[in-house]
Amino acid sequence: MPVRKKRPAKAKAKRPLDSLKYEVARELDLPKEVLEEGYWGNLSSRQCGAVGGQMVKRMIEAAQKAIAEEAAAQAIAGFRSGLGLPPETDVEIPPEL
Repeated sequence: MPVRKKRPAKAKAKRPLDSLKYEVARELDLPKEVLEEGYWGNLSSRQCGAVGGQMVKRMIEAAQKAIAEEAAAQAIAGFRSGLGLPPETDVEIPPEL
């Protein structure tokens, strides 16, 4: 069985994931060698796991928001269609209060 390398499914995803990783690391107050030099070797598994866990949490929240916005846009388009109004291509959904 070939060994699978740990890499993003898309090469273009690497840079945004790294940005997110370091943003989370800053918020978790990890040692400066992680932020300045990119050396993660002195961190415990718990600290690294906390970074990964926060990354996943944020990605899930972003996906849920995107799905909700898409569903709202489709609902608006359906209402417009039901009322016989022309479809709008740029429907702006007001942010939640």
